[in-house]
Amino acid sequence: MFGATILVAGCGNSGDSAHIATPATTPAVSDQTDDAPAPAPGTQPRVTILATGGTIAGKANDNSAVGYTAGEASAQDLIDAVPGLDKIATLHAEQIANIGSQDMNDEVWLKLADRINQLFTDNAADGVVITHGTDTIEETAFFLDHVVASDKPVVLVGSMRPSTALSADGPANLRSAVQVAAARDARNRGALVVLNDTIHTARDVTKTNTTSVQTFVSPNAGPEGFVDAAAVRFTKPAARQARAHFQVPGSAPMPRVDIVYSHAGMNADQVHDAIGHGAKGIVLAGVGDGNTSEEVVDALSDAAHHGVVVVRSSRVGSGTTVRNAEVNDDQLGTVSALDLNPAKARVLTQLLLVNNITDAGQVQQQFAAR
Repeated sequence: MFGATILVAGCGNSGDSAHIATPATTPAVSDQTDDAPAPAPGTQPRVTILATGGTIAGKANDNSAVGYTAGEASAQDLIDAVPGLDKIATLHAEQIANIGSQDMNDEVWLKLADRINQLFTDNAADGVVITHGTDTIEETAFFLDHVVASDKPVVLVGSMRPSTALSADGPANLRSAVQVAAARDARNRGALVVLNDTIHTARDVTKTNTTSVQTFVSPNAGPEGFVDAAAVRFTKPAARQARAHFQVPGSAPMPRVDIVYSHAGMNADQVHDAIGHGAKGIVLAGVGDGNTSEEVVDALSDAAHHGVVVVRSSRVGSGTTVRNAEVNDDQLGTVSALDLNPAKARVLTQLLLVNNITDAGQVQQQFAAR
């Protein structure tokens, strides 16, 4: 039914065998798959590039030796900077936004989700690439992973250096992202993030370095695969069954969910402030295994027992926040984020609130399933 690939650019199961990829659907709040046929032999896959700005579209300024202004180059500028890109796929470019990813917001997320779903529903693309700033690319990828109702590839890409840098990484990253979006084996993997010749899933990827081109890693699961000029190679098999997706929220903003960052000598002011400003959910970026001071634990428990969804995550860069280990979640009314970092735990909590899933037990089931 559908046959397009969408590439989004911007700043599963494990297995031992590698899979060489070629190009690739699913409806919202559904686990069905469209089973769209791949492009006929001898025809190019269709990839739509949705640009949102970020460093990949940035140009140098005079602020400092490494200063630049994000979101200066257009989607077409990015395509023109990569010779031979049209030999990989038939390309169509659209400008969704032109902002630094520090300014990414719910409104742009909804625009992206609606546009991607429409492209796939209309069979207008075999894959989508989204250009995006790297600072919040993992959050956008995680959101789209849960609301795009298709098994076709959605690939987010960015760069650590602006387009005018001496050794800009954006053009090579964009080429890699288009290759992945055009690869049939990229289907049934959810949203992917591609930078520095490496493919990551939206659930596992995180940024780990402020400036290095090797900043993105998947600390708990490892990368999903690798890409070079010759081939796309997946190191894990694609999912055998499509996952359920949420409906795209009807309007922005989504319910407010604040992240409270734990530290030594912490009091409960952040918790009280979040509640006072209307937070419907609170994610604790806790020390160690999602822990915090006794005063803050008491405040979070009180919030949970008064209808606020409270999720314990960790400020540590890897590992799992274990339920009922250092604190008694059952007694406190709190939820463990498991291996989701605070930023992604916040996004999932927002989506659950939109769908009126607020009971701690049900919320915990969703965190375990996704």
